[in-house]
Formats: sequence, C-alpha cells, structure tokens
Amino acid sequence: MSRSRTAMLAALTLVAGGMSMALAAGPASAGPAAPACTVDYKVQNQWQGGFTAAVTVTNNGAAKSAWTLKWSYAGDQKITSGWNAKITQSGADVTVTNESYNGSLATGGSTNFGFQGTFSGTNAVPSAFTLDGVTCNVDNGSGGGGEPGGGGDNGGGTGASGRVDNPYVGAKMYVNPEWSALAAAEPGGDRVADQPTAVWLDRIATIEGADGKMGLRDHLDEALKQKGSGELVVQLVIYDLPGRDCAALASNGELGPDEIDRYKSEYIDPIAEILSDPKYAGLRIATVIEPDSLPNLVTNAGGTNTTTEACTTMKANGNYEKGVSYALSKLGAIPNVYNYIDAAHHGWLGWDTNLGPSVQEFYKVATSNGASVDDVAGFAVNTANYSPTTEPYFKVSDTVNGQTVRQSKWVDWNQYVDEQSYAQALRSQAVAAGFKSDIGVLIDTSRNGWGGSARPSGPGPKTSVDAYVDGSRIDRRIHVGNWCNQSGAGLGERPTAAPASGIDAYTWIKPPGESDGASAPVDNDEGKGFDQMCDPSYQGNARNGNNPSGALPDAPLSGHWFSAQFRQLMQNAYPPLS
Repeated sequence: MSRSRTAMLAALTLVAGGMSMALAAGPASAGPAAPACTVDYKVQNQWQGGFTAAVTVTNNGAAKSAWTLKWSYAGDQKITSGWNAKITQSGADVTVTNESYNGSLATGGSTNFGFQGTFSGTNAVPSAFTLDGVTCNVDNGSGGGGEPGGGGDNGGGTGASGRVDNPYVGAKMYVNPEWSALAAAEPGGDRVADQPTAVWLDRIATIEGADGKMGLRDHLDEALKQKGSGELVVQLVIYDLPGRDCAALASNGELGPDEIDRYKSEYIDPIAEILSDPKYAGLRIATVIEPDSLPNLVTNAGGTNTTTEACTTMKANGNYEKGVSYALSKLGAIPNVYNYIDAAHHGWLGWDTNLGPSVQEFYKVATSNGASVDDVAGFAVNTANYSPTTEPYFKVSDTVNGQTVRQSKWVDWNQYVDEQSYAQALRSQAVAAGFKSDIGVLIDTSRNGWGGSARPSGPGPKTSVDAYVDGSRIDRRIHVGNWCNQSGAGLGERPTAAPASGIDAYTWIKPPGESDGASAPVDNDEGKGFDQMCDPSYQGNARNGNNPSGALPDAPLSGHWFSAQFRQLMQNAYPPLS
C-alpha cells in the first residue's frame, strides 16, 4: 500500500513545507458585531476516564503575532498531551500559547489545536474562554452569542447540497466491533479497542459478508445503534478496481485489468444500492476511494525506472479512471455520502514533478465519465502508510552549513517532510485546479506515531544535512518508500475532527493490526500475491532506493490479523498509551 517513488531531480528553489494555520477572513456581513474572539471547544472522542478534544480559536480583533488562550475546568479534567500548541495546566486553570508556526492570527483568522486528557465524573465543556485577556463568545459585550463556528473549511456548516462542510465535526465515528474484539483480545488492547476504524470493502464478497464476517448492511445497522440521537460517521474504503494496485503484489485484487463492467455492476452498484436505503439516511458515510490507483498512473506508467508493465496497461485501457469516476458519480449522488479521493502520501507525490500532474489527474477523473467536483468532499492521504503527521524537530526550509535539508539522502529533494504540510499544499493546489473551496483532507494516523525508545527528543547534530535529518526525524524507517509491516512503528494521533487548517480529520483508515502483506508466499483465494517488500530479507528496488524492506517477519496475508505488529504498535504509540 501507498509506496514511495524515487524523486525526479527537482529545481533547487527552496519551497517551505511548514504549515500555516491562519485562515483569511471573508467579507464582513451586515448584522450584529461579531464577538472579539470565538472559541469552538469540542470533545471528539470519550471513553472511560479519558477523552480527546479539538479547539478552534478565531480572532475578530486586531491582528496578532502571538496569542494566549485560557479557560478553567469545573471538574477534574487533566490534560496529558497536546498538539499544535503549548498547553500547561495548574489545578483547574489551563493556559494555551501558540507554537512558532501558528502565532500569527489575522483579523478573522483562525487556528486549531487539540489534546488528550483524563477525567472522572462529568466531562463538561468549559463555560468561558479568554484570548489575551479578552472574553470570547460574547457578541459585542451583550451576552452569549450561540455556538461559535467551526474554523473555516474545517467547520460543520451545512451547504446547499444538504451535506455539511466537514462530516466529522460534531459527530462520533463508527467503532467496528470485529476489529474492536481482535484489539481487546491482545494484552493491553482494551486501551484502544474503542477507537474508530474504517471498514475495507476489498472484495465483492465483503459487501454481503465474507468468511463469516459482517457485511455492509451489518455494519450500517450496528452504526445506527452506536449513533443514538447524535451524529455518526461510518468510514468505508472502496478498494476493488480492475488490475488493482498495479505497482505491487501484496494487495492485488480479484478483478482482471479489463473487468470494468464487473467492477461497476457487481461492486459499485450493490454498494450504492445499500447506501441509498432510506434506513441509513441519518448516517454520515465517508468513503475513501481506491487507494493507490490514480497516483500509479502518474508515477509508474511513464517510462521511468519505477514504471511497471501492469501500470502501463491500466493507463492505456483507462479503467482506473473510468472506475474511479463511476464510483464518485454513483456514490456522490447519495446525499449523506462524502467521497475522499486517495492521494497517496508526501513520500510518493511530494515532488513538484509528481504533485502537480497528480492534481490534474484527480481533476480529470472528477470531471469525466459522469462525475463532477460536487461528488468530491476531499482527499485522503497516508492511507495504510507510516509517514508522520508532522515532523516536530526539523522542517523542509532548514539548512545546515549552507545546505538545504532537501539535499539530504532522506528528503531527496522532496518539497515536504510530513503529511500535514503535504496535505495542506495538496488541498490548495486542488482548489486552484477547480475543486470546490470547502474540500478537506483526511490523514491516516493509524500507524505513524513513531514513539518508543527510538524516537528522537530534539533536533539532530548539525555536522551535515544527513546527520541533522537522520537525528531529527521521528520516522524511523530505513527509507520513506518502505510500506509493508514496518518494524518500529507505533499508533499515531487518535481519531480527531478538524485538527488543523484544511484537515477534516485525523483518522484510522487502516485498522492497526491488519497486515500489509505476507512475508512469504501464501496460497489464497483472495487474489493477493507475494510482494518482496514484505520480506524482511529483501534488499530493495528502485522505488525504495535499493534499501532493505524494513518489514516485520512472520506476517500473514494483507488484511489478516497480525498480533505481533499490533503489540508493537501499542508499545511505540505516540501519544503514548496510558
């Protein structure tokens, strides 16, 4: 899944990959004066004794170069870890200050941060907030002004189509009981067994239920029970294209390169029929559309050293494009479905020579064969991969002894060093190409935490660009192109809505503990081949710079439960598990 591609030599112009979390304000509308500042505090996930929350701060006063937000808890909530801000707590009083990269808040600008905490009893939302001493959420000093907004394109407002801007805001996420049971059966697995994960529809048989497992209707019925009176997002991975995953073998599919008609009639149509059932109209259904398909057409079918015959075939017959367009059109016609096109990861498309053409490919597919940009809620990145959400100790604009870190062996002239900066740039380019301005991006954080004893605690030595990058990076893979059952990986950020500008959610698309592929050949009736990148003894190929695979031993077929991997993911989780 989601492999890297060797960089084409890029121009030497330095392009910063760091994120900016300030959102420009739109024109002021007539009506009552806006509050001097608004704070949207949402509890995203809650379990026995613990919770995660996302906070959006909007500044409607004079522009700021730094900011401090304060509130007090009425209960015994304790913040244990946070991201995108510096958070301290003294008793019930919480103080939050900006990071270096998100201190600027223009008039009307917003920023987002999140945290994890503990509590007992009632986990009440704080009743009052101040931004630099000014009380927020008060309309012109005249009293409460209702619930604050959701932070630009991350918000939950309803559009003309009846869909909300971000389906994850204000909603729980579906917990797959089958995955939850497997996780809970592992020692210590009950710490994460209640986390939401996506349901992968990777064969026609999974629609009705294969090998005694729940089918699509079973999952949706269970989702209705979990939903209760609130909102709930069900996450589905649509993954069965003809000639699937043309640059690898471990996740090859059941349909041959020319079986586009079967894909439409036996796979997409039955899924659309079930999702269209009025019984499920109250669910928010987020679909991740065909991981690894369209990016392969851009990077692996064009006569480079990463080209494969299978990808050349799929580009020539057009069935990836026809299939994705059909899926977008059929599923996008259902009012409560939100389609996210898979857009690989920064270590695959992060070079200008890859990202620009990929965005054009995405737009082509979203506007042909009956599909339109109205059928696209956004993009999904890092699906089933290991790239960190953010690299805390170095950024792409850093230099060492006059050399940019882009010259390091690890970065290899890439424009980005982590997923969030890549995702935000992807979104900007997609909007510029013609996608709607309210699209968002999902980042799969299921296995990209990289905690444990090997995690750096600060920047590396500045003796050379390679020493600096290798000592700074939390991504401990041998090569950014390694994708199969990576040794040393850990669980990443817990699923969270609207964690940063342009990001609809951090979410666990790949269920942790499900193998990426078998480490040795295994006879099977699932259409899955043996890929050497899953063999721990394999010494690599052009797509991973001829480096060792970094894969764990004794792995089962892709999608099958891999106990040793799950235990390692818990051990190396970041934020750590308590």
